[in-house]
Amino acid sequence: QVQLVESGGGLVQAGGSLRLACAVSGSIFSRMSMGWYRQAPGKQRELVAGITSAFTTNYADSVKGRFTISRDNAKNTVYLQMNSLKPEDTAAYYCNTSPVLLGVTWGQGTQVTVSS
Repeated sequence: QVQLVESGGGLVQAGGSLRLACAVSGSIFSRMSMGWYRQAPGKQRELVAGITSAFTTNYADSVKGRFTISRDNAKNTVYLQMNSLKPEDTAAYYCNTSPVLLGVTWGQGTQVTVSS
């Protein structure tokens, strides 16, 4: 069973940076496409970045050029480097497979708050 543990969130001023990490249990991590999602209060959860098993990446238009997703298969970890943060990036951030697979439970997420 895949388990997901996110970390690295916090409070940062606009223009600042944060690096999120997601530790993934399970021996098939290297074969999974992974994504970072976020959910702001009152809004639906959205995919902001994805990375395939072949290390191909994709980004939502709202974060393109500011966020970078990466993975370390030796550590079963996926990262999200977030630069030039904006107040509208404030949300709870989650990782999961991309697309989300049946039976994979969401982790607790990590809160990112960007002050203006």
